[in-house]
Amino acid sequence: MENYNKAEILQMVEEEDVEFIRLQFTDMFGVLKNVAIPASRIIKAMDNRCTIDLASLDGFAQREETDLYLKPDLATFSILPWRPQQGKVARFLCDICLEDGTEYPGSPRKILKDILEKAKEKGYTFQVNPECEFFLFHTDDNGMPTTLSHEKAGYLDTSPIDLGENTRRDIILTLEEMGYEIDSSHHEMSPAQHEIDFAFEDALHTADKLMTFKMAVRIIAKRYGLHATFMPKPRMEVNGSGMHLNMRLLKDGKYVFEDENGKLSRDGEAFMAGILRHIQGMTAVFNPLVNSYKRLVPGFEAPSEVTWSRKQRNALIHVRGRLSEGLNLELRSPDSASNPYLVFALCLAAGLEGMGEKLSPPEELSEDIRRLSCEEKSARGIRLLPENLGEALQAMNEDDLVRKVLGEDYVDEYIKTKRREWKGYLAQISEWELNQYLYRV
Repeated sequence: MENYNKAEILQMVEEEDVEFIRLQFTDMFGVLKNVAIPASRIIKAMDNRCTIDLASLDGFAQREETDLYLKPDLATFSILPWRPQQGKVARFLCDICLEDGTEYPGSPRKILKDILEKAKEKGYTFQVNPECEFFLFHTDDNGMPTTLSHEKAGYLDTSPIDLGENTRRDIILTLEEMGYEIDSSHHEMSPAQHEIDFAFEDALHTADKLMTFKMAVRIIAKRYGLHATFMPKPRMEVNGSGMHLNMRLLKDGKYVFEDENGKLSRDGEAFMAGILRHIQGMTAVFNPLVNSYKRLVPGFEAPSEVTWSRKQRNALIHVRGRLSEGLNLELRSPDSASNPYLVFALCLAAGLEGMGEKLSPPEELSEDIRRLSCEEKSARGIRLLPENLGEALQAMNEDDLVRKVLGEDYVDEYIKTKRREWKGYLAQISEWELNQYLYRV
């Protein structure tokens, strides 16, 4: 991201024939919202005088002030390359502010900025590298999404078996045009499933980029007549899509998670222990949909137990080593339906708590978890992740760290809204139930 000033942005708007500006922000559930203004109103926008009405928006903790102000982050100014080349469209990502200019405490971006500032005061820089998986499905004759694909490709396959290769290439070229640094991309294990990995970068910039990434993926896929979905488990019989999160902490330019012998450091163990302590309470944020828990089941690649390992890649946290990049911790439970600002904030807060209290992680998983019986897991004290959204919300409600990081009002509003979703799901009669019981009972 560039450190633009107002004069530079005004010059670019004029020289590039920009006609519309999108003022974008994210609600508590990770949904990107925006207000569009003509370019003639850009000075008003950069003076933080454009408003939104909370009374008409879900996904925000309600308060007496319903009119809030959008404060564009000038460093996020970007011309959207998929829009017309004449009469172009640009965007800012915005902070949400009160009338006096202070940032609204219920903004996900503000929550992440606060915990990053606390880490900075201790000399730490938190960097992340998410691995975002998604499916590319066909649309029907009316352009509506389906879960159908003619593709039969598997892990790391290439064309002509990988039918989505051209779409994936155009997505990457589009993102690079916007200044993104993409680490790699490939076909994933399931047919029609793909992954694009970011390079390591500080957490705030990565969260900003993830929001635009998901929008770009959907738009580019639509050009090819495809529907891109980040739904965690759109098809029952194959692996779901996750957002594995690689994390590393730096202090004075040195990797905190690695000791002088190239092994996991004591601080690295403590950081990991903090996440494992709070993982159940954080799961409602990391896996926010009813559908998220269809992915977190035994028999597929996603974790369902609270474990860590250096060698077992199917553990919840995998300790990974990369040449010249130190050790990093890969958290494998989150999915891309989550709000990245909140995911990064909670991971960092839990990790710092672990370091502050010098916590020790549980015993390392030394064998494939899939070979252990339920009795063996219980005997070893291996905890389970919440099995559904209802359990996750209960754990969230009881977790003091989550309430401290997100704020009491934020957590209460999140739980209230998500419990409505959970109860709505429980009231549905599924095709499975009809097939199982209609003729037998």
